[in-house]
Amino acid sequence: MTTTSSPSGARPIAVIGGTGPAGMGLALRWARAGETIIIGSRDEQRAQKAADAIREKVGNQANVSGMENAAACAAADILMLTVPFEGQASLLKQLKPVMTEGSILIDATVPLAASVGGRASRTLGVWLGSAAQQAAELVPKEVSVVAAFHNVSADLLYTEAPLDCDVIVCSNDSDAAQLTRELAAKIPGVRAIDGGPLENARIVEQITALLIGMNIRHKGHAGIRITGLPPCAYR
Repeated sequence: MTTTSSPSGARPIAVIGGTGPAGMGLALRWARAGETIIIGSRDEQRAQKAADAIREKVGNQANVSGMENAAACAAADILMLTVPFEGQASLLKQLKPVMTEGSILIDATVPLAASVGGRASRTLGVWLGSAAQQAAELVPKEVSVVAAFHNVSADLLYTEAPLDCDVIVCSNDSDAAQLTRELAAKIPGVRAIDGGPLENARIVEQITALLIGMNIRHKGHAGIRITGLPPCAYR
């Protein structure tokens, strides 16, 4: 299956593991913004059903398709990874051979203890420092890794309501980070902020566990806002 460019000429975005709540939410928001979206899944039929569900919400003008993960990865050079931590390493090892040189991998993985039967409101220690740094070790050197979208409510993403949340973007590649901030800013109510190098993803990932604990206690959909910065800091 071939993909076409979006009306704005933007590059397609492959949402890898995109049939889960976070992947579906991001795919929906970007499809509404006119981006070309490829939903990836272990099961191609499941990916196509997810694409149909988004088209039903957005309309037939939505440029969205569904593919098996490897095919989706090969068809795009902007990759959005939305899988649980326990599946991150094995999936990236599987996809490494089909990643194209110059691709950008945006990783929203959080090493939650729930992935090994613990509490969702705390994170696991990752030997490399963070899930994003682990991803950087697993993909080809020519692929830029960006950590982002950890703290956005997946439930709210898959609605029509504006979000009340900032997205902190961490990467060692300034161009990849800028592109990611531009994509984040396409979601109504979201501001994107440069969070510095990829090593800072460790802190951002831990915030997710804090927010989950708050949501459990208060039955809400907590997000974060960074205040006190000059207007130019927020995209």
